[in-house]
Amino acid sequence: MKANLDNRGFFDKYFKLQENNTSVKTEVIAGLTTFLTMAYIIAVNPSFLSTTGMDKGALVTATCIAAGVTTIIMGLYANLPFALASGMGLNAFFAFTVCGAMKVSWQVALTAVFLEGIIFIILSLTKVREAVVNAIPNSLKLAVSAGIGLFIAFIGFEDAKMIVLNEATLVTLGKMTDPRVIICIIGVIIIGVLVHKNVKGAILWGIITCSVLAWLYAVVIGPENAAKLYGIYLPSAAFSVYGIGPIAGKLDFSFFNDSKALLNFLSIMITFLFVDFFDTVGTLVGVASKANMFDKDGKVLRANKALLTDAIGTTLGSLVGVSTVTTYVESSAGVVEGGRTGLTAVTTGVLFLLSIVFAPIFMAIPGCATAPALIIVGLFMLQNVVKIDFFDYTEAIPAFLAIILMPLTYSIANGLMFGVVAYVVFNLLGGKKEKISGTMYILAFLFILKMIFM
Repeated sequence: MKANLDNRGFFDKYFKLQENNTSVKTEVIAGLTTFLTMAYIIAVNPSFLSTTGMDKGALVTATCIAAGVTTIIMGLYANLPFALASGMGLNAFFAFTVCGAMKVSWQVALTAVFLEGIIFIILSLTKVREAVVNAIPNSLKLAVSAGIGLFIAFIGFEDAKMIVLNEATLVTLGKMTDPRVIICIIGVIIIGVLVHKNVKGAILWGIITCSVLAWLYAVVIGPENAAKLYGIYLPSAAFSVYGIGPIAGKLDFSFFNDSKALLNFLSIMITFLFVDFFDTVGTLVGVASKANMFDKDGKVLRANKALLTDAIGTTLGSLVGVSTVTTYVESSAGVVEGGRTGLTAVTTGVLFLLSIVFAPIFMAIPGCATAPALIIVGLFMLQNVVKIDFFDYTEAIPAFLAIILMPLTYSIANGLMFGVVAYVVFNLLGGKKEKISGTMYILAFLFILKMIFM
């Protein structure tokens, strides 16, 4: 009993539980809630990044390590209830645009993430961060989030084979009798209903249910047939730990020897930086608002520490072998449950680390089981699009181009590029050059160079 009291005293003192009107029990429950709402990333991230040729088992472990360690740092250093992991949208950009469409090796892509993290650390230690935030128009920030949402949803429909290739129309509706399509539809219904009823971990429960259905179907038709016809595999074991050796520390700086490759690399790195930068700021503000975690000037408490932790997470993630680590909006689930301090984050981080031993199960989760999660997450990311003024065409046209071109060109970078250039062009020609910051001119110039030479 004395040990328990001593431990509780330590927690109270270190995390300032009493000052934040919370308790160890409340913080632990909040941390568990946050973990349940974002644990889907343990399945989705390896599914995305393995398409680049990276080892899937190593990716499961690396995803858990990056999320767990960075989230624990957030709790211990910033004393905030925010959790972090490889960002949705950023992992899609990494896998399908950089390594897929642009045919950049995953080693070079990890290098872009690494250098982006270093730059983010510098920006977090200076006031440059505030200058950049003020320079980018809000409409483009909202458009980037919405465009990524559509892109992620499109990938989900594609993974479930609900959308398939068509030579005449490029894409078309797949066969609705395909078991992967049926499982995906069931998953969307389950997650949708659970989200509507505010059930914690709705996305995770949807993935679990769809995975079980897929595995049962594989048993019925035979594991070999399921694997050959639908890419559905049964778990090889319940517990196992995969090393990160195949992907850790594999940075590649060879692009410095080729001017064309260097320009391409800079474009990739800037896009990573842009999306990560504003996604993090938006998430911090959004989650903090749910708990009124602002100082007297209306700024997020210990925001600089949170941003620095986020930047460290990105750098760490690239070294262990995963895409950009960022603060998750799902942290709001824990905040709603009463989480107010870093103990919530520490709890979530520990649970991520414990998940490493379940790697075989996460590896066997099929694309049709994670597809519903991508579709619903896409919806979440699209929600703020209503804040864009679509009747001010100097704002609306750039935003629309950014949103629509991300899924249609299968590239977050392309959508961002056209959005930035269009914003500068339309505001210049529309007589509103006072709205254009120096930063926007520089970004537009770099993107135009990319259009010309790439």
